[in-house]
Amino acid sequence: MERSTFLTIAHRGASAYAPENTFAAFELALQMGVRHIELDVRVTADGQAVVIHDETLDRTTSGAGPVAQRSLAELKEFDAGSWFDSRFASEQVPAFTEVLERYAKLAHLHTEIKSGQVGFCKHIIDEIHQHGAEQRVTITAFELAHLVEVRRLAPNLSTGWLVRNITEELIATAKRMGIDQLCPQASTVSPEIVRLLHNEGFTVRAWGVPSEAVMRAVVRSGADGMTVNFPDKLIHYLAMGEKGSTPI
Repeated sequence: MERSTFLTIAHRGASAYAPENTFAAFELALQMGVRHIELDVRVTADGQAVVIHDETLDRTTSGAGPVAQRSLAELKEFDAGSWFDSRFASEQVPAFTEVLERYAKLAHLHTEIKSGQVGFCKHIIDEIHQHGAEQRVTITAFELAHLVEVRRLAPNLSTGWLVRNITEELIATAKRMGIDQLCPQASTVSPEIVRLLHNEGFTVRAWGVPSEAVMRAVVRSGADGMTVNFPDKLIHYLAMGEKGSTPI
């Protein structure tokens, strides 16, 4: 993997520096030079797709309780930035369609489906089609059922399976389902695993990068990319190589 083609994916935006899954975090990632953004989508009580990681509102907004029990209009009333810093008090929970409108022409959107509601995958796919963003979105999920549904409804959409460990059975399942990316937890990534997955035809994208040391190890493994909260540091490392790395 050439460093110039390595996928630097801003995890929930530049989430080390701005509240995750908000326009502030996405804008900052773009300012850093990132052209790949990861985000999470859930469904509201009125069937809308919104960009938020947790099942509940408590951690990242001024609201409380399950996301799925609130309408989009209700969610828009909550402060989604002050938990991070008072400077971000104006941030709201974005609707997925708003993110597509703003960013689908500026970045590739790695969209993790978190909701398990029946029909939600179709709703996401419909919104992607409405914005003509089929080539600018990769759908990811931990739950294989979501990816199976996406492959059935939109076989041309790129898909990535988020997994904790690589096994022979998992590889066989991913090949059978036509999944494009296998996305192992960063701490499990090694040159041997990357070679195995490349030989099987998969793109290898790591997740769960807690430190610069792990970040560097993933790059050295030969993986194709990773999600990272501090994309500026990864960009710097890729540009400068070993001498340009910064201390942990």
